[in-house]
Amino acid sequence: MTSAEQAWSGVDAYLVDEVVGEDDVLAAARARGRERGLPPIDVAPNQGAFLALVAQLAGARRVLELGTLAGYSTIWLARAVGTAGHVTTVERDPRHAEVARENLDEAGVGERVRIEVGAALDVLAGLADAGTEPYDLVFVDADKANMPAYLELALRLTRSGSVIVGDNVVRRGAVVDPSDQSPDVAGVRAFLHELGTDPRLEATVLQTVGSKGWDGFAIARVR
Repeated sequence: MTSAEQAWSGVDAYLVDEVVGEDDVLAAARARGRERGLPPIDVAPNQGAFLALVAQLAGARRVLELGTLAGYSTIWLARAVGTAGHVTTVERDPRHAEVARENLDEAGVGERVRIEVGAALDVLAGLADAGTEPYDLVFVDADKANMPAYLELALRLTRSGSVIVGDNVVRRGAVVDPSDQSPDVAGVRAFLHELGTDPRLEATVLQTVGSKGWDGFAIARVR
């Protein structure tokens, strides 16, 4: 870890302690993921709080999340929608989904969360084809190569005023590195291009630094 990254992490720790807080339930959810061998790529606590605030500001009662992992961000979102709300979260790996279910139940929000196990493209297409009630917020945190397709499907699953959030869209600056033509970076570039050119959306992108390194969030509102 570089000195800059150490500084970013230190500031994140200060902000979480001073402003956000991470209760025992959330800390236990993160720990269970590590104990079960899941990769340590959950959103940071202050990012989880950001997602929850976005959901609350949007008045979200129905949330769709792509990429469950251990359910850490799912807990934040499920708390944000309240007892009358609902979260559908999509996870490709059954082992991850099993850990997430334990965490969600332990957090007391299991009844308001449905975990769909399978490839996100297939799950979303099925939801769209079934005429599922529109979602108020979509959080895209699955594989990056398919982000443009996820965006198009998200537009089929939302309504005017819905919010779409995309994570990991700066990728340590790789989005502006012409030598990086990897599928993930290409997918992010195409996703960002669509955000900026699709007349159905108004959007912005913010770079972030912190315990998760150098990255960024994209946020869009459906017109």
